[in-house]
Amino acid sequence: MSRALPKYNKRRVVVIGAAAALALTGAVVVNSALAGESKSSGATNAQTLASPGTIACPDVASQLPAIPATAQAEVDRNLALLQTQIAEANKRLVDTVGQGGANFVQNAILGPLKDKRVSTIDRIAISIGRKGTKPQGLDALAGCALNTGGAANAGGAANGNAGNAGNAGNNANTGNNNAGNAGNAGNAGNAGAVGTITCPDVASQLPAIPATAQAEVDRNLALLQTQINEANTRLQNTVGQGGANFVQNAILGPLKDKRVSTIDRIAISIGRKGTKPQGLDALAACTLNK
Repeated sequence: MSRALPKYNKRRVVVIGAAAALALTGAVVVNSALAGESKSSGATNAQTLASPGTIACPDVASQLPAIPATAQAEVDRNLALLQTQIAEANKRLVDTVGQGGANFVQNAILGPLKDKRVSTIDRIAISIGRKGTKPQGLDALAGCALNTGGAANAGGAANGNAGNAGNAGNNANTGNNNAGNAGNAGNAGNAGAVGTITCPDVASQLPAIPATAQAEVDRNLALLQTQINEANTRLQNTVGQGGANFVQNAILGPLKDKRVSTIDRIAISIGRKGTKPQGLDALAACTLNK
């Protein structure tokens, strides 16, 4: 009897040890599975943040007519500028993932990009028109779209930043998500005092205007005022949207691009029958007065 006891105890130890080893193995397998799932989930999230989509724009070069030899260099410069603008917009798209509200991409990236392209395409048409027939309708190629693999519509207007539209209260205001301090105009004031946009006067800086250019100059001067009015309306309608640089990026920047194009047309009109004024582009930038 006394000899059988150690043998029984030995078997019991072996059984208990095997059970413990099995339990430990199961725990390791479960932990490994959870760790793998966590890593996979993290990789998916990282991929989502790193893939906000790309901005695609209509090709302009293929829509141009025959280009006069004297205009080729200027046209080439502006075609290259169009590509630079797209590259800069795509970089900004990546750098601002998660910022702003549902319309951030449209207001702060696609909208300003379109305004820049309108101005650049207009310069291309003017260059060709100096020695040939000015192409018409090229402005239709200015608008671009956000391509997120089917997640965005053609205009990209309602699709937030690459599928991360956020919400109206998530203004990503450089660490301060308080909707009452949405960073409009560089956080210069509160939502109740958005201020007004003022721009340098162009008419007073013009030289003598040839009679044949007066009507066109007047139209463009009126357009400058319309652009300011539209910018001020947008300033009122977008209180609380975007981050700290929303007003600069989505209102003042696009306004400047529009004014550059309009002022350039004024100078060209005067220069057809007189001396083309120089340096008027310095009057394009506007400011927000609180």
